[in-house]
Amino acid sequence: MIIFKSIKYKNFLSSGNYFTEIALNKNKSTLIVGHNGAGKSTMLDAISFALFGKPHRKISKNQLVNSINQKQAVVEVEFSIGKAQFRIVRGIKPNVFEIWKDSNMINQSSHALEYQKILEQNILKLNHKSFHQVVVLGSSSFIPFMQLNAGHRRNVIEDLLDINIFSKMNIILRERNSTLKENINTINNETNIVKSKIEQQTKYIRDIAAVTEENKVKYEKQIESARKRISVLQNENNELSKELESNTANDELKELQKEKNKIIGDIATIKQEMKAIAKRGMFLEKNDECPTCEQTIENKTKLISETKNEAYQVQSSLSMVENNGSIIDDQISSLEDIITSIRKKTDTINVNNREIVSLNQSNDELSKYLESEVAADLTGARKDLEQMKNDKESLFEEKLKLNEQFGYNNVIAEMLRDTGIKTKIIKQYLPTINKLVNQYLQVLDFFVHFNLDENFNETIRSRHRDDFTYDSFSEGEKQRIDLSLLFTWRQIAKMKNSVATNLLVLDETFDSSLDHDGIENLLKILYTLDEGSNTFIISHKGDILDGKFESKIEFFKDRNFSKIKN
Repeated sequence: MIIFKSIKYKNFLSSGNYFTEIALNKNKSTLIVGHNGAGKSTMLDAISFALFGKPHRKISKNQLVNSINQKQAVVEVEFSIGKAQFRIVRGIKPNVFEIWKDSNMINQSSHALEYQKILEQNILKLNHKSFHQVVVLGSSSFIPFMQLNAGHRRNVIEDLLDINIFSKMNIILRERNSTLKENINTINNETNIVKSKIEQQTKYIRDIAAVTEENKVKYEKQIESARKRISVLQNENNELSKELESNTANDELKELQKEKNKIIGDIATIKQEMKAIAKRGMFLEKNDECPTCEQTIENKTKLISETKNEAYQVQSSLSMVENNGSIIDDQISSLEDIITSIRKKTDTINVNNREIVSLNQSNDELSKYLESEVAADLTGARKDLEQMKNDKESLFEEKLKLNEQFGYNNVIAEMLRDTGIKTKIIKQYLPTINKLVNQYLQVLDFFVHFNLDENFNETIRSRHRDDFTYDSFSEGEKQRIDLSLLFTWRQIAKMKNSVATNLLVLDETFDSSLDHDGIENLLKILYTLDEGSNTFIISHKGDILDGKFESKIEFFKDRNFSKIKN
């Protein structure tokens, strides 16, 4: 239960730069009087502004600041809930919003709207409309329960019965379902992507397998062709090697070259000898005496003849040696042709060997590709395909879980809807609500049968069973219904201990449409309120109501500022 203890304010509406303070739990009933504009209803606007950031009446936020001082408007309200003590401080110019609990200010790190939610949802546990349905009945900017639309009526009842938790749960559930839908859609998209990848990968493996088989046949043919070529080259090399092994041309050439060299030496010797013989012969023919000893050359003719014979013999030897040389040259030339052929065969063997090496290397590479790389390509592709299938299965299982959770949430949502658990709870309380309303109507001498259904539509019947609606009645009769509902809500709140509070404010209720009997009957109800209630009656009829309540507060204007008369 909320026990309001005090409200104080300054520079708020018509109040000046000093605090106007009113104790809210001091007296069971307090009459607040004063002339029009003296500030009687300022207390109600101050409480509403402190708790909800907006006044009770239709006044803009800027109009709440005193028009003369134009700054430092501050409102403070103190209340307790159980053993916890709270103080709310709210100001304009500068803006201030503080929530104090047991002398410690609650963390303000969050946004102002979130800070307000903390106050309404976690501390007060009621909103602006519900607060005024339970605490206030007035003629100024107040919308009675019966004039609210069905949705706002439901909000008030849910606050009173403390079942708005189901609405909050429903909101949270809708948010979770929205997230689930997004996750399911994401999984569907991911599944479609994986399906597409699987189809592409399957086609890729099929194509690779076909190409691989085609390449395998092609490469095996190349390998076989290379092997046959290698065999041919090796056979050719073997034949050439055998021919080279049996050939002695090099050795014969070496011997002939030695003989030729000897013949060349012999020819040089013979020619040298021939020169000497020719020189001697010429000497003999030209000289009769020896130039050295000056003696006559004897037997000159014989010596010339012998020299000629010797020259002939040497010439014959030279011809024979040159003839042998020619024979050897022919033999050398013949051997050189043979050697050239041998070199060609050797070159052919070398070329064949290089081709054999190249073919063997190519065969090794093709064999390696066929045995490992092609298989590895397919193995990797199949491994990737298997992973894709596993991913698809995981997504399917996750989708099943999300759909299952979504189904459970939908069942819970059905229970949390207005037609679910809340309606069942409301139906349980409707008989009590209708009973209390009719009891208060009888106290107020309004003898009709009032009934609210689970959709909060009213049925009002007279003693003669004639059907009426709220709008069918006069303003005085409507006010009796409004009063009956107000006290019913307070009684229900007290029974539930949900939004029960000590504070009750009747703003000009006695000044409006109630006749003399209605006023007296309303006083009866006020007198029967328990000791924990603190009622404030704002009225112009101070002369009529004076002396009917425990205390009295009178407001007046002093130099355009509202003050309380001591």
